[in-house]
Amino acid sequence: MKKAFTFSLLGAVALLGVSCTPGERGAVTGGAIGAGIGALAGDSTGALIGGALGAVAGSEISKNRAYRNRGYQQNY
Repeated sequence: MKKAFTFSLLGAVALLGVSCTPGERGAVTGGAIGAGIGALAGDSTGALIGGALGAVAGSEISKNRAYRNRGYQQNY
């Protein structure tokens, strides 16, 4: 029962990420990584702060990468 719920939840999250912009995908990934590191390093406050900082950093990094990669397809 627990495995089925976990796989269903992972599938739903994967489907939600399909229509996201690069900045949104980076924010989700950065927020999850930051929250995990914050939870390991401290308590729930550390997870909140880590998630917020990770979301901001992940969004900015992804937007910058998408902007930079945009110039490579000019001749198509």
